[in-house]
Amino acid sequence: MIEEVDFETYFYISKDKLQLFVLDKKQLRNLYNQELKTNIDFNFFDFNNLSNFLDQNIYKIEKLVGNFIKNIILVIESDDNLKVNISIKKKNYDNSINQKFLENNLIELKDLFRENYQEQTIMHMIVSNYIINGQKYPSFKSNLISDNLCLEVKFVSISNELVISLDKVLEKYQIKISQYMCGNYIKNFIEKDNNEIPLVAYKLRNGYNEDEVNLVPKNTENKGFFEKFFQLFS
Repeated sequence: MIEEVDFETYFYISKDKLQLFVLDKKQLRNLYNQELKTNIDFNFFDFNNLSNFLDQNIYKIEKLVGNFIKNIILVIESDDNLKVNISIKKKNYDNSINQKFLENNLIELKDLFRENYQEQTIMHMIVSNYIINGQKYPSFKSNLISDNLCLEVKFVSISNELVISLDKVLEKYQIKISQYMCGNYIKNFIEKDNNEIPLVAYKLRNGYNEDEVNLVPKNTENKGFFEKFFQLFS
């Protein structure tokens, strides 16, 4: 039996393919990889195809790992994934730009996105530029002296309608979707073939892109909202 903490299950959905992966987190290799080719006009709301594919594979995976699948990471590659760039410029009343000031501005940007795109669920939040004293920085520089900070942030999101529908599909198997990720975004970090999707997704979930804000729910045991914000301050 493989302990649940030792593997992650990824369900990849695109317009021409459904694919299930089980990633061994210790060895960083696939334990399971099964795909189904669909047609180029695949409907993301065609839940019969999704259910049939899951019916054929979930039991096989659970038998392989000797454990129930309780959570799954859903990777959606779709042209309908929303991509929005938002900028904010804030006055700084301290002597230097510090971590707390940055965190507060990122929280404000996240809230601004959610206020204006209430029908969307954030998948990725990536800082494109930090502008301090009129100069752009690709990564955060702490304790720089400046009276303001400008942030340029890219959001990638998925419609709440699709989120709710996919949640219901997985409920049948008593599986919760722990995170939604954008397949197009993941592929920006892939150098070889699609078999790397779960490996790259795993790395991204653990700070591989230093400029991505890892959104952690406030009510988790693992601490506060920006506890996994560490990659921006390394």
